[in-house]
Amino acid sequence: MIDSKNRTRFEAIVLPHLNSAFNLACWLTRSPQDAEDVVQEACLRAFKFFDSFHGEDARTWLLTIVRNTFYTWCQDNRGQKQNTVFDEALHSFETIDAASGMPHADNNPEILLLRKDNRRQLQQALESLPLEFREVLVMRELEALSYKQIAGIAGIPIGTVMSRLGRGRKLLAKLLAPAQQEQ
Repeated sequence: MIDSKNRTRFEAIVLPHLNSAFNLACWLTRSPQDAEDVVQEACLRAFKFFDSFHGEDARTWLLTIVRNTFYTWCQDNRGQKQNTVFDEALHSFETIDAASGMPHADNNPEILLLRKDNRRQLQQALESLPLEFREVLVMRELEALSYKQIAGIAGIPIGTVMSRLGRGRKLLAKLLAPAQQEQ
């Protein structure tokens, strides 16, 4: 059992990374509700095995647990289809105004509509990628993890990370190309 000193340490070191954990879980499960379950189970595992954490990168450590928990969850829920629509509000790609730190507000309805449509197309394209490409793209592009961190989380060589990123980006570009031609 973990003592109160380690509990406080756990809260200070691991809990600040819950947003990253939830973000990764959302992209992997394609469902905010399922992501909550995965993150909750991952946090329980992290808390249970916190004694094995020796001060390395807590974010990478937690995301590794989230990823492994997701794959366990997949095996347990293999027969269930993932038809839940991804919640755009949780993963919007809004631009932030550097001066105010607030989302950029553009009064032009046409530009707002185009941005919303672009976000939707990107989201759909990301969701349609095979899991092995989607997870490395999310970790690199949305979570800004290094190749080394991604390799550690996924348990694959750095070269494989680079290969999956390259192939995933090409596939993503191919999926988005027809949409770009329409505009």
